[in-house]
Amino acid sequence: MSNSSLPRRSILGAAAGGVAAALSSAALPSAAEAAGPDASDGAAGRWRLRWAPEPARDGLAAFETLEDDRADSHPEAAPHIFVEQNNFRWNMHLVDRDTSTDRQRQEVTGMRTPAGGPQLEWRLGESWRVTYAMYIPSTLRATTTFTHIMQTKMPGLGTGPITVTSLRRVEGRQTIEHKIFEPDLLVGRTDLEPLQDRWIDIDYRIRIGEGTDGGVRWIIRSDGRTVLDAGLDGVDTFLGDRVRPKWGIYRSLGDTSGSLRDCYLLIRRMRGYQLVQVPEATPTL
Repeated sequence: MSNSSLPRRSILGAAAGGVAAALSSAALPSAAEAAGPDASDGAAGRWRLRWAPEPARDGLAAFETLEDDRADSHPEAAPHIFVEQNNFRWNMHLVDRDTSTDRQRQEVTGMRTPAGGPQLEWRLGESWRVTYAMYIPSTLRATTTFTHIMQTKMPGLGTGPITVTSLRRVEGRQTIEHKIFEPDLLVGRTDLEPLQDRWIDIDYRIRIGEGTDGGVRWIIRSDGRTVLDAGLDGVDTFLGDRVRPKWGIYRSLGDTSGSLRDCYLLIRRMRGYQLVQVPEATPTL
């Protein structure tokens, strides 16, 4: 993976996260969603719905940019990122190559609202939350090297990730994990295989801060059951400029487990919320 053009700051503290509110299963935002998935989050404020794309309605204009076969390595299979049955779909083939030929990348970045309109910018001092349903097929396997399916980054060439959700083999076991990218700080990890070939719900929250002012929380639910609820507080979640989310498949070809396959990823019911804070309150995730 490329290294950041800016030095990362040290991680000075960590603490576990708390319990999350249930995700909405509605295909379109309900009145409750419009007010936020939580009526309130303690003294910190309220989650306000800012982004609610519907794939069949909005298409890929819901995102800021597309990174679809940047090296034009497999034009006969284009597009690799498209809408299918009101899902966003990413296809990855073994022959696909990124501009750095030791890896593969099919990703979307950022959020636009309305579709094709202004981009939503995650700024220093803000707290953001994204929820979505995700389908990871058994062909999209964990690898011994990096396979990222969600990242937060500072926009710009040559900048490294801030946080990553990855499919990683740990002592031969397939897992899904979330980390603060540098200094490789694990937020949470759980077995991948029980979560494959079914729809699961993701709830991801980030407080954007420098030094010890940042925090993250990552929640996975399957069949209405909370599989993982993990968080870290007192961490650095900012490089510079702004933070931007990315979704898709970004993986190294250096895997030694034989796990690389033609595969795909599906995501639907994407929602983005910004925490509207009570003055002088400390935001909680």
